[in-house]
This record gives sequence, structure tokens and C-alpha cells, in this order.
Amino acid sequence: MAHRWGMAVDLDRCTGCGACVTACHAENNIPTVGELQASRGRAMHWIRVERYFEGEFPEVSMKYRPVMCQQCDAAPCEPVCPTYASHHSEETGLNAQIYNRCIGTRYCANACPYNVRFFDFFNPVWDKPLHLQLNPDVSIREVGVMEKCTFCVQRITAATITAEAEKREVKDGEVKPACVQSCPSKALVFGDLADPESEVSRLAESPRGSKLLEDLGTAPKVTYLQGVEHA
Repeated sequence: MAHRWGMAVDLDRCTGCGACVTACHAENNIPTVGELQASRGRAMHWIRVERYFEGEFPEVSMKYRPVMCQQCDAAPCEPVCPTYASHHSEETGLNAQIYNRCIGTRYCANACPYNVRFFDFFNPVWDKPLHLQLNPDVSIREVGVMEKCTFCVQRITAATITAEAEKREVKDGEVKPACVQSCPSKALVFGDLADPESEVSRLAESPRGSKLLEDLGTAPKVTYLQGVEHA
């Protein structure tokens, strides 16, 4: 069965703690760039936590919204890539990136309305002993290529291989990207949208659900559940 991996984000549960950002860096070998490069707009986070405000003064509350690659079904980053490094995977339904095809035109970053693609301005370096914590299941990206959130495709692949060896389908909730696994408030839910019985499919149909910039027609696979008014 072809999968359509997707995510639901409950904005009512997100506390803005940033655990998802830290876990993503550790799982996917994302380097830190330092204050100077960050000041030049070269900060690199495959997932970020945006802050926004709701309500009328003086009853104003701060809310948080995790933003990662939306894994669009009609991704604007794909058709602009001259080397087909950015392409749609039929096996996972995700927007995949082939690093050794990428020539760093950055067309995909310009086309992406979510600002979730990043260019490697330098070869990554980890001071000792931090190099010992690198994840061997994730490749190290070199200077001159684009990178982005993959929904921790290495974990998806591992779960798929295990399920095939046991002659069964991947169970709902069996795959958890690093951001989902690390979220203390369980604000992130991951699963297969092709399975109508999965939790993420149920949440995607929630009346609280909406898509980020959905009027652009990108058909994102991340659903944001709006906050609930508490008495």
C-alpha cells in the first residue's frame, strides 16, 4: 500500500518549549551556524517555533506554531529544480531531496512559501566530542546543497523494513519523527493519511483543522488544529 505520511499539530497544546527543534537537530545532524551567520539570515532549523498573539487588548495571549516542511502534494519547490533533486516520492508521498543531484541553484528555496528550505553555505563542523553524537542513519550534507525536513524518513524506512520482514503493514503510531517523539505536550501527531483509521487522518478531518497558506493551492500534508477557548 502506498503511504501518504502526514502530521497534525494541535496549537492548543503547543507550549513553545522548543524540544522539537532540539530533537530535530540531534536526529538529523543539523549543524549550528553561530551568531554571525544567523545575523546574515543563514540560521538553519528544519523546524521552527513561531510566536503569534490572539485576542483583543488587554485579553491577549501568546500562541506558538511549529513550522516544518509541509510536504505539499503540489509542492512549488519541485518543478523549479533543474536537476530533479527536489522530487515527489511515490513510495512515501513526501517531497524528497536527493543531495548528490543538487547543484545549489536555490530555486526551490525561492519557490517555497513556507521558508523551510536551507542552503549549506559551508561544510558542517562539530567540535569534539560533539562529533560522536552524529546519527549514522542520516547523511552529512556538504557545502552548496539545499536541505530541509524529511519527516525523519530514516525512521519511516526502518519501520517499513521491519513491517515487511514481519509480513504486516506499518502500525498506526509506529513511526514517530524526532519532533513528535520529543514533544512533552503531545502536540504533534504523525501517521499515514492514506489510512482512514489512523489518528492523523481523523485529526486532519477535524473542524478545528486548517492548512498553512492553503489558499496558495500547495496541498500541504500538515494540519494545524486551532486553539480552543477555555472558560
